[in-house]
Amino acid sequence: MGQFRIVRGAVAFAALLVCAPLAAQEKTGIKPGFALRPGTARIVLMRPTILVGAQSIGGVNEPNADWTRQARENIALALRQAQANVGNAMVEYDEGASGEGPLATEYAQLFGALADSVIEYQFFAGNRLPTKKRNDSFEWSIGADLGKLRSLAAADYALFITTRDDYGSAGRKVLQMVAAMGGVGLKSGDHTGYAGLVDLRTGELVWLNADRQMGGDVRTAEGASKRVSQLLEGFPGKSSAAVNGAP
Repeated sequence: MGQFRIVRGAVAFAALLVCAPLAAQEKTGIKPGFALRPGTARIVLMRPTILVGAQSIGGVNEPNADWTRQARENIALALRQAQANVGNAMVEYDEGASGEGPLATEYAQLFGALADSVIEYQFFAGNRLPTKKRNDSFEWSIGADLGKLRSLAAADYALFITTRDDYGSAGRKVLQMVAAMGGVGLKSGDHTGYAGLVDLRTGELVWLNADRQMGGDVRTAEGASKRVSQLLEGFPGKSSAAVNGAP
């Protein structure tokens, strides 16, 4: 009976949120005039930021170390398999003797914040900043100092990957069903992914693919392969069919 009261209360709370903004749809942005011809550039794949957890009945993220480890292994394998199809030389980030690993990690975190800003203030037309109102405008930068890292000296571009998955717990799924019976839409789970290409000469973000409703269960090899294909959709320099592994 006590659990029923909790669920009933949560449904009532969800009803108050029914008018909340809908999640972002998949969006891709590219700097006007930017083109990347196959075989002309060296791209460094920065260490991906990957977090996996459970979503509690109240919607709170609860990190899961085992799921995160599985996802990191699966996505790393899927990215290695995808590298041959991106149209240009791509190598995994190696800090070597530079000692720049921690700084590279900070830039990966900065990329996540930058991608969030692009989604909120450019991809949502209603939120668009005055400086981003032109439809042909895509002017975002992670900072020119990134290109000064010794560990990136031989590269032309850096590719950043960020994924975050919160899988709905059993209680959350029950709440979702009960809420649906009451006519209230309620999400169970969040699955966000960003992939962005940065020009190391200028620090400019020249391409971004950002989706807050990603598919593929990254805890499995098959799901991780699907996720990587979605992340690299529309990647410059190669058709989407090739990125997806099509002949």
